[in-house]
Amino acid sequence: MLERTLYGPEHQAFRDTVRRFIDTEIAPFHAQWERDGQVPRELWRKAGAAGLLGCSIPEEYGGAGADALFNFALVEEVSAAGYTGPAFAVHNEMVMPYILAFGSEAQKQRYLPPMVRGELIGALGLTEPQAGSDLKGMRTRAERDGDSYVINGQKTFISNGQICDVLVLACKTDPGAAGGGISLFIVETNRPGFVRGKRLEKLGLKAQDTSELFFDNMRVPASALLGPEHGGFKLLMKNLAQERLTQAVRSAAVAEAALQWTIDHVKERKMFGQTLADFQNTQFKLAELKTEVTVGRVFTDHCVRQFMDGKLDGTDAAMVKLWLSELHGRVVDQCLQLFGGWGYMWEYPIARAYADARITRIAGGSIETMKSIIGKSLFKADAARS
Repeated sequence: MLERTLYGPEHQAFRDTVRRFIDTEIAPFHAQWERDGQVPRELWRKAGAAGLLGCSIPEEYGGAGADALFNFALVEEVSAAGYTGPAFAVHNEMVMPYILAFGSEAQKQRYLPPMVRGELIGALGLTEPQAGSDLKGMRTRAERDGDSYVINGQKTFISNGQICDVLVLACKTDPGAAGGGISLFIVETNRPGFVRGKRLEKLGLKAQDTSELFFDNMRVPASALLGPEHGGFKLLMKNLAQERLTQAVRSAAVAEAALQWTIDHVKERKMFGQTLADFQNTQFKLAELKTEVTVGRVFTDHCVRQFMDGKLDGTDAAMVKLWLSELHGRVVDQCLQLFGGWGYMWEYPIARAYADARITRIAGGSIETMKSIIGKSLFKADAARS
């Protein structure tokens, strides 16, 4: 039995809180949210009141000042329960860290406390129709005009896009500059010129809203600039490692949960006078999956520890994202097979997990991009030794 030493008693107590929140505030309503295509704003306020948002945000900005393991524990518990609607990880792990790390004191005071309370919902505006993993290819422009910037362009596949109040938005401010001349802005979505497009119909993640966003001469004050002008690409590279690790944490939790659902199922499923678990093929298949899932868990926890120690680099983040994304898809596919026709029914968690799994090899940087990052690092290491 794998003993996880990364998390302590205080994290276990937090997990218990998260599980109670899931049982009372998510589980009874998630099926309806899948039909609606998004979760209600009230859920975010309840999550804030329960202490689930901004755990690692310092107390002076409304957070608990706890370590990042609390955020990872939240990702694990919601993922293991099979619920994908509440995009808390986008808010906690992708938006607030940018504001905390790179924002001015005024920006941190303005945005972080209401985000911790769930009164403001955050989204991250990076992907465009022609620019996904290739961030330098983005076309959304922000042009300086006196004390303001005027933003024009389009983003797509934006999680929390229909309900977000605050958007960390990447724009081109100097297309000819090194690194693509990208700058980051904190955008309040109630500004004139901001237009929410349609909520996109997806293969999976049915309860999590994903949207197109448009910017039509949207004017923001110069104080909305997050970090240095034209320096956004370096900031994105610093935080992408955390985003990729978060996705790996989610994948590890889902793979473990799917395996356990399947073990429980085959012990009960009768076939040819015995249970499905009695067949050697079932035992061998589950033995393989158990081994792979355990290896994935060890690697994920190792990378989490590296992150906590400030040592997780882009290459390791790419490797854990690559390996766990592939493992996630493989496990849910092979587990579904053991459910037979029932595994194809939407009412079964394994069916929803199968549909939800496919995005993991795309979001946060495609697996091909991860391979490119890892491959280039190998040759850099060779060059450093020569």
